Amino acid sequence: MIPRERLTSKEIQISILVWQGLTNREIGKIIGTSEQVIKNHLRSAFDKLGVWSRLELAMYIASHGGKDWPSEIASADSAYSSSEADSCRGPA
Repeated sequence: MIPRERLTSKEIQISILVWQGLTNREIGKIIGTSEQVIKNHLRSAFDKLGVWSRLELAMYIASHGGKDWPSEIASADSAYSSSEADSCRGPA
């Protein structure tokens, strides 16, 4: 089993949002949970993937397909597209 197959769908969803550049607070607003819960999911994802930081996580995702990582989950979670993530950030 490859490491990303051990991630839960929530860990994958959060990881993709980190790759898109969102903060824990922004991710929490999108998912409807607290920053601490987001941190817990990220720590678990870091451990499963063998990365130590948000940057390493983003680089892992970028090198394994980016937005389509993994493709079956990314398609199912299209409700959390980058356009919705951008709307969470507010005006630039």
